[in-house]
Amino acid sequence: MTNSFIEIHKPVDPHLRRWMLFVDGENLTIRAQKLASDTGVSLQDGAEYRKNIFVWIPGVKATHALTNTADSPMKVQDHAIRAYYYTSLTGDEPQVLSVKQALRSLGFHPEVFKKVRAQEKAKGVDITLAKDFLSHAFLNNYDVAVLVAGDGDYVPLITEVKRLGKVVYVVFFRDCGLSTELHLAADMFFEMEHFFLKRWRAVNVKADERGAALVQNPVRETG
Repeated sequence: MTNSFIEIHKPVDPHLRRWMLFVDGENLTIRAQKLASDTGVSLQDGAEYRKNIFVWIPGVKATHALTNTADSPMKVQDHAIRAYYYTSLTGDEPQVLSVKQALRSLGFHPEVFKKVRAQEKAKGVDITLAKDFLSHAFLNNYDVAVLVAGDGDYVPLITEVKRLGKVVYVVFFRDCGLSTELHLAADMFFEMEHFFLKRWRAVNVKADERGAALVQNPVRETG
């Protein structure tokens, strides 16, 4: 029997809140790169990172609930209904497809836009995130929206979604690009800096160990 590409989870408690994840990948990547640089952490190109395009937390599936902490007033289901990642790049269609595939492998529904100049921000990212955030709330597809972003431009969006009776959690770096107004607009804020850096430092340690092993046991060329 062939394996399904759909991951089947255990039955969930119907009393737990349904949730969706929305990640402003442009905002997250810019701030994560700055944070990593300031703290001496290396973000290494691979499954969870491509420079100036996307970054995520090593070893964490996009749909896995990170907000079910001891002090969280509202527990959500263990897995998201859907996790969206919005980002952009300068490049051709094969490059766009490659990024989409990488994000899909992390558990995201990818929304990847092309931009003309490397320094500009693609308008499609903010607009599409806002559209999905609001339309899913209006259609009652979630109870809790988890937004990974630090930009204060999202405050009006959060306000409107709260008017629809939804709960909004914001997850971001407290001291690296977080808008105070966004922090105040959220029903609850989750600080991700410690967890993010801890996971990436573990990746750095493994890379250092592999490098040391290669130095001690170099591969001999055969002629």
